[in-house]
Amino acid sequence: MRARLSLLTAFVPALALVAGLPFVNRLEPIVLGLPFLLFWILAWVLATPLFLAAAYVLTDRAPDRAPGDAPDQPADRAPGGARP
Repeated sequence: MRARLSLLTAFVPALALVAGLPFVNRLEPIVLGLPFLLFWILAWVLATPLFLAAAYVLTDRAPDRAPGDAPDQPADRAPGGARP
């Protein structure tokens, strides 16, 4: 469940940048001296790292392994990857 939520969280900025453009494509209002479309794109580009950090926190990680450790070997494989 958390894996799906993390994928959805990572997908939100891309969806907002692509699917939201037809709805915000206007020159007025002016926000911070920028046309609204340019402000929209800039805001999502700056917000994207926050969404990706949230997706990283939401990912499932096994508690018995460190983040850089290799996954467990299947029971029918030798440590080198060859069949016994």
